[in-house]
Amino acid sequence: MQTRTKPMSKVSLLTTNAIIAALYVALSLITPLAAGPIQFRISESLNHLVVFNRKLLWGVFAGCVLYNALFGMGIMDVLFGGGQTLLALSLTAVLQNKIKSPKVRLGLNSLFFTASMFMIAIMLHIVSAAPFWATYGTLALSEFAVMVVTAPIMYYLNQKLDFANRL
Repeated sequence: MQTRTKPMSKVSLLTTNAIIAALYVALSLITPLAAGPIQFRISESLNHLVVFNRKLLWGVFAGCVLYNALFGMGIMDVLFGGGQTLLALSLTAVLQNKIKSPKVRLGLNSLFFTASMFMIAIMLHIVSAAPFWATYGTLALSEFAVMVVTAPIMYYLNQKLDFANRL
């Protein structure tokens, strides 16, 4: 892989993150089960971008917040959904220099997102009186499925596109 000779400009980084945010919203809209106690958001695959380049955290976070604000359950979804995404992405970003293996980071990222779905279960319990443990179980299972299925795809895409240096 070729190494970037100069750092990404601020305009380029901002543009890339805006495109990722828009892509997150668009991918969320094509999935019929993108909200509620079972969520199969294809857009969640973009969470794995932070495994390869932590500067892309803000695009994924903005996409989640934007989708939740426009198509979710209002301010509660923005706060809880955005908070859950920011928490899990931040944990993954911190590991970028500590754990060198991208495969291990992909696995941990999948676990961070799966475990942190308790925040969405709390929100659904508050907003719609959904039973916490059953809701957490379906959310965690659906999130785990999406993250595990898309991890190898994102690993392959990174091999071809080199997210850390090409974007």
